[in-house]
Amino acid sequence: MTVMMALWVHGSSLHGANLQQRLNSAVDATVAEFSSHVLQTNELAASIRFWREGQAVELAQYRGTEPIYPASVVKLFYLAAAHRWMEDGKLADTPELRRAMRDMIVESYNDATHYILDAITGTTSGPELPPSEMKAWVQRRNAVNRYYAGLGYTHINVNQKPWCEGPYGRDRLFVGEKYDNRNVLTTESVARLLKDMAQGKSVTAQRSQEMMKLLERDYTAPITDPEDQAHGFSALALKPGAKLWSKAGWTSSTRHDAAYIEWPDGRRAVLVVFTTNHANERMIIPSLLKRVIGE
Repeated sequence: MTVMMALWVHGSSLHGANLQQRLNSAVDATVAEFSSHVLQTNELAASIRFWREGQAVELAQYRGTEPIYPASVVKLFYLAAAHRWMEDGKLADTPELRRAMRDMIVESYNDATHYILDAITGTTSGPELPPSEMKAWVQRRNAVNRYYAGLGYTHINVNQKPWCEGPYGRDRLFVGEKYDNRNVLTTESVARLLKDMAQGKSVTAQRSQEMMKLLERDYTAPITDPEDQAHGFSALALKPGAKLWSKAGWTSSTRHDAAYIEWPDGRRAVLVVFTTNHANERMIIPSLLKRVIGE
C-alpha cells in the first residue's frame, strides 16, 4: 500500500479532487500507522465537507455510503426531527422536552433519547403487542425514517432506541432476531445533516442555531473525563484557536465522531469518521483527521 503524505496549505482553497486525494492518502497512512492493531481499510469510513464562507462546499469520502451501526451519532437525527416536529406544530415545545434534548446531545444519555424518540413517534417501549397492535406501533415508530426519506437520505435506518442492557419486549421484536433492523447511518448522511445544521439550513436558521449550541465543545477546558465528547475524539486533532462542535458515538465495537470545525482564517469543515472493531483505540480518529486538516 502506498502511503502519501500532503501538507495543508493555509489560506488556500482545495479542489474536490485534491481533497479526495488528501483523504485517500490519510486513510492509507492511518491504516499503516495502526497496522500493529490490525486496522483494516474496511473498518474505517469517512466523509468531509470543506468550505469558506461564500464559497462552494468541496466533498470527499471514503466508504461514505457504507451503512454502519452509528451508536450515539444517531441522536443528531432525532434532534433534527424533534425540531422539525416542533416547527410544524406536531410536538409541544416544553421545558421537559428541552431538558431531554440537551441531555441526549450534551450528556449523550440513552434514557433522554428514549424520551425524544417516544415523543416524536408516539410510541413507547413495553411488553410484546398483539400482531395488529404491533403493526400500528411499527408504522408510528418509522416516522423518522419517512421524514429523512422524504429529504432524499438513503442507506440509513433511524428507528431504534440506543440501549445499555436492552432491548426487551416490543423493542426486541422490532430490532429483529438477528438485529437486522438496527440503526444504521452512513458517514455521508451524517456529514450532510451536520453541514446543514452548521450552515443554518436544518429546519430553520434559528433552530439550526439551537441545535448547534448543544453540539458546542470546549476542548480547552480542564479534563475531568478523557473520553468525553470534548476531549476524547476529534478534539485530539486540534490546536488552540479552532472551534469545535461534535457528536460522538462509542460502544464496545464502534468508535465514531461527527465534527464541525471552524478556524480563525475562515476555513470551515465537517469531518465524520466511523471506526469499527477498534472501540478502545482512541487515536485512530484524530490521527486520520490530523492528516486531512494538517494540524
